Amino acid sequence: MEHHEAALARYVSDARAQEATLAVVLVGSVARGTERPDSDLDVYLVVDDAAWDVAARANRLAWSERHDEDYPGGYVDVKLASPRYLDAAADRADDPTRASFAGARVLFSAVPGLEESITALAALPEQEWAKRVDAHLAQARLHGRYFLGQAHASGDEFLRRHAALHLALAAARCVLAANRTLLRGPKYVTDTLRTLPDLPSGFMTLWQRVLTQADSADAAALIELLEGWLPRVLPAEETLSTFIRDNELPWLTGALPAEYY
Repeated sequence: MEHHEAALARYVSDARAQEATLAVVLVGSVARGTERPDSDLDVYLVVDDAAWDVAARANRLAWSERHDEDYPGGYVDVKLASPRYLDAAADRADDPTRASFAGARVLFSAVPGLEESITALAALPEQEWAKRVDAHLAQARLHGRYFLGQAHASGDEFLRRHAALHLALAAARCVLAANRTLLRGPKYVTDTLRTLPDLPSGFMTLWQRVLTQADSADAAALIELLEGWLPRVLPAEETLSTFIRDNELPWLTGALPAEYY
C-alpha cells in the first residue's frame, strides 16, 4: 500500500545513513502482499559482523521503532543480521528463520548476490525433508504411545496435556515436512495445515480431538493415520534411538532439538 511504501522509503533512507548498514530486507506481510492498512513493517537490517557483535553484547538484536510516525498504528519491527549470520542461517537455520525470508524483498543492498542468497536461505535442502519426516514421526510415536499412556496410568495431568500437545505438534510437523512446507511458527500451524495440498483424510478432525481431549485412543488413531499415509515409514526399531538423538543429545551434537528444527 502507498503509505507502507512511503514509510519504507523513509526507513531505508535513515538506515543507509548509518555507517555499519549493508542492506535492508523487507519480510513479513507487506513483503508477501498480504498486509492490512495498519500492518507494521518487518525488516532485517543487515550490518557488518563487527556491528552485529557489538549489538549482541548489548542485547540489542531486535527492536521496534517509528511508532505512529508514518501512519496510524504503524511501526517498524527490526531484526539485526550480518553476513556471518546469513551464512550460518543458510547452513543450519531453524524453520521459522528460513520461513521468515520467504517472499523477502531487498530494499537496499551493498552485499553482492544478496537476493540469491536469501532465496536459497528460504528453502530447505531436499535431502533434509525425509530426515524431518522420520524425526517428527518418532516424536509422535513416543509422545502419543508412551508418554500419553503413562500420564493416563499415573493420573498426571501435566504430563497428559504435555504429551498431547507435543504429539499434535509432531504430527503437524510430519505432515508439513511431507508437503515440503516450513513451519513459520506456532501461531500459523493450524492455518497452514488447512492449506496443504496433501493431507491425510480425517487428519484435522483427529488432530483437533487430540488437542482438546488428549485421549489415548485418538492419539493411537492419529499415529496410525500418519503411518498409513506416508509413502515411507521410519522402522519401529529406530524410533527410540531417533527420539533420543533429537531430544536428549542435542547438547552433545550441537544440533537443534527436533521440535525446533
